[in-house]
Amino acid sequence: MPRNSDRFITAFNRIDKAMDTELGNSRGIGFSKAVRILTKYNAIVRRYKDDLLEFAELRNAIVHNRLETGVVIAEPHDSIVEQIEQIEGEMTSPKLVIPHFEKRVHAFDIRDSLSSLLDAIQEKGYSKFPVYDRREFIGLITESGVTKWLAKNKETTIRDIILEEIMPYQKESNHQIISKDTSVYQAIEIFKEKIGEGKRVDALLITSNGLKDDELMGIITTWDIMGIE
Repeated sequence: MPRNSDRFITAFNRIDKAMDTELGNSRGIGFSKAVRILTKYNAIVRRYKDDLLEFAELRNAIVHNRLETGVVIAEPHDSIVEQIEQIEGEMTSPKLVIPHFEKRVHAFDIRDSLSSLLDAIQEKGYSKFPVYDRREFIGLITESGVTKWLAKNKETTIRDIILEEIMPYQKESNHQIISKDTSVYQAIEIFKEKIGEGKRVDALLITSNGLKDDELMGIITTWDIMGIE
């Protein structure tokens, strides 16, 4: 059975190799410096920055304090080994938005009726709806946009209202298109960054290459990410 120190060093070296690959095989840059550089670009490294820097210190203590017989001065605790192996797994095989958030998305055409959208809200419980002009993506209708339209047109019967009339009540920046290869943590950070900029997005729409007119593969709302740590 492998010792904790061996498991720790193995996971550490795999993380080191993954970062080195991302940096273009920059030999001699050092683990800690690689962490600080990638913190600017890699959501997973940013998430675990402090842990990774502590692991670097522990790795140095293990490697430099080995006895000639190969026996280490101290073995890492089980919880530390499990933690670095979990981070190593996320960095070498990151959880991507597809298939994690893959689903059939209920979309509408701009000529569809408001009544049909309200039926979908009532029957399915959905609240965010991509809208197309035939195959061209137009925007995202949300319950907020519908409510704003109703408030301005409360005397109007909705029987003949089409979604084209609702679109002006939606913020153009209420969504973002991302590719299927986006990591789950990158998606979470998009929501956080937009809130920090005062530009809250209601949903992330997932397509194969992150292009708006590609076929939708899934949708992520703030509600979807609440349970992800």
